[in-house]
Amino acid sequence: MSAAYRLAARPLLALQDSEKAHGRTIRRLERLGNSRLGRGLLSSLYSAPELRIERFGIEFPNPLGLAAGMDKRAQALPAWPCIGFGFIEVGGVTAYAQAGNPKPRMFRDWKTRSLVNRMGFNNDGAAETAARMEQTMQQGLWPKVPVAVNIGRSKITSNEDAAEDYLQTIEACWKYADMLIINVSSPNTPDLHQLQQQAELRELLEACISKNQECALHADLEARPLLVKVSPDLTDEQLAAIARLARTLKLAGIVATNTTTTRPEIDQEKSKQVMSQQGGLSGAPLRERSTEVIRLLYQETEGQLPIIGVGGISNVEDAWEKITNGACLLQLYSALIFEGPSVAKNIVRGLKRKLKQHHLDSLDQAVGSAVIRV
Repeated sequence: MSAAYRLAARPLLALQDSEKAHGRTIRRLERLGNSRLGRGLLSSLYSAPELRIERFGIEFPNPLGLAAGMDKRAQALPAWPCIGFGFIEVGGVTAYAQAGNPKPRMFRDWKTRSLVNRMGFNNDGAAETAARMEQTMQQGLWPKVPVAVNIGRSKITSNEDAAEDYLQTIEACWKYADMLIINVSSPNTPDLHQLQQQAELRELLEACISKNQECALHADLEARPLLVKVSPDLTDEQLAAIARLARTLKLAGIVATNTTTTRPEIDQEKSKQVMSQQGGLSGAPLRERSTEVIRLLYQETEGQLPIIGVGGISNVEDAWEKITNGACLLQLYSALIFEGPSVAKNIVRGLKRKLKQHHLDSLDQAVGSAVIRV
């Protein structure tokens, strides 16, 4: 199926505008996911084998999740497990609906397998997104895998008022989230990255923790696991400081990493045109730095804080590299475009083979196995 995708579908996608192709894909998956026949068809072609792992008191059927940015509006929730994903991250979601940055704002380079986007948290806002998730739940179509909600700051909200903006989204979406991901690292919202500074981040996270506990108390349930998503463009010292803060505040984990504003050195003129676009870079060029960040965080937290690894994963070797450097869960986005809908199934199958090759009984035994703890 991967070969068929490369020979037939990928050339057609290459002729289409990136954002329009994305939108068409999500709408098709929405239609298929809302149909029992469609879900059965997708599952027959793309479902992944079980490779269970437990974190945050949640059991994941496999460790590979869909990263934020792919299904911003929670449109295709029933479809994602059918194409092999062990969990789903919705969003980013902001308190207020926003159109995002002017178009064009998504660019892809097939040569380097890279995406550059400056979408700007385009989404329907917390209330509308929550209403769509409620409708999916009421229709009996809620996925049987964990669902995370990625929470960002609205563009119209200043950093000084950011906490209230995040709290509004947490309150609206809490019921539907198995995990809450606090996104302070998108490069496409003005000044958002400044919230990664220690004082600002502590204040924001403490407010989010309090709101999470308040929602849990009101629902008579346990608080949701709350994680923070970090930028690969931070210095190692800044990342280590965030890791220490996460442990101090008893966060559930860290998502490493968001997209990067740095660019690789390349010779091809067409690739240079894509790389010259303003925005966050994802895909293959992010792989190495993302893994470096995972390893640093794993060492800094002595392997005691779960890390979701994302950035440049397109095959089993990339996934295994992330796991052995300290990630216990993984996410991908760009590889869906460049490798096709079989990518999740192929990676999970490959991870099962890796465990067998290394004579390991579980993924837990592989996590951080390549890291010398300091």
